[in-house]
Amino acid sequence: MKPLPSPFTPQGARRRRAQQGFGLVELMVALVLGLILIGGTLSIFLSNQQAFRSNEGLARVQENARIAFELMAREIREAGGNPCGAQLVGNVVNNADTTWSLNWDGGSVIGASGTQTITTVVTGTATANRVTATDAIQVLSASLGPSIRVVSSVTATAAINVTTSTHNIGTNDFVLVCDGTSAGIAQVTSVDGTAIHHVSGGTTTPGNCSQGLGYPTDCSSSTGKSKLFQAGGYVSELTAGVWYVGYNGRGGTSLYRLSPVGADEIAEGVTDMQIDYLLRSTSTGNLDSDWVDAASVPAWTPGEDKQVVAVRLNLTLASTAAVGTDQQPLRRQLIHVVNLRNRSL
Repeated sequence: MKPLPSPFTPQGARRRRAQQGFGLVELMVALVLGLILIGGTLSIFLSNQQAFRSNEGLARVQENARIAFELMAREIREAGGNPCGAQLVGNVVNNADTTWSLNWDGGSVIGASGTQTITTVVTGTATANRVTATDAIQVLSASLGPSIRVVSSVTATAAINVTTSTHNIGTNDFVLVCDGTSAGIAQVTSVDGTAIHHVSGGTTTPGNCSQGLGYPTDCSSSTGKSKLFQAGGYVSELTAGVWYVGYNGRGGTSLYRLSPVGADEIAEGVTDMQIDYLLRSTSTGNLDSDWVDAASVPAWTPGEDKQVVAVRLNLTLASTAAVGTDQQPLRRQLIHVVNLRNRSL
């Protein structure tokens, strides 16, 4: 065996240095280079993560705006409508003038500016309460849901005979029956196959003051003003909704829709809603020169000369997380104009 060189010889010194490893300077240089590499990788990761969160937040804002505008516009567009296009509407439901969801004589579109109250919606800070200084709008319609074709009507038994017994209309529901000349609103008292009854009195609440659905409404007797609805007319369920911005109980605000059965959250992240209205004179046919807010609309009743023919919705939306470049929520303001189909421009 060849002996190892002495550490005191040149060969031994070289071997000793090879066995000593890295020096302090070399180790620190390696650490600095490693930290630079890790820092660069971390910076890229955080940058991509921020971009992803920003894009996701913006996508959610856009999606909420699309849902809000699509659903609101659909209902507002059909305000006061019915499948027959009848302009004369009688209403025999008891106390309809004091029930917001049935008061067609009060207006199928009623707006409220930020300083005005609107029926049944509470302004406050609890969940589903309306946010102060935001606008709201109430809409009534009979052309949103499916309609059933009328075969005939029988005034003596207060029956509307329809083409099918497979429908969603049941006892206590509120319906509009129409043909080309007029329409009548009543509460359903019973359903027997293809026959939908709307008798006066009975056990339904609030019930009908008369079983006659002719126009104008006559509640002086149980038979009232009779009308035979022509074959080819329709029966439709009434829909009523109030759209407003409310607190969602999660520390934010959302777009809500109040129906006769309660409030539903529609789109998250809606922080403000401002609504303007375009009016037209029914006597001259001329449009007003500018949009006005709800407080400047003279009246909402159908008999007024100035009628709302278009609604301009201005929504402000914010992301639920602070993902903007300034570490604040992303905000977008979007505007959508809706023409009222039953009050054409």
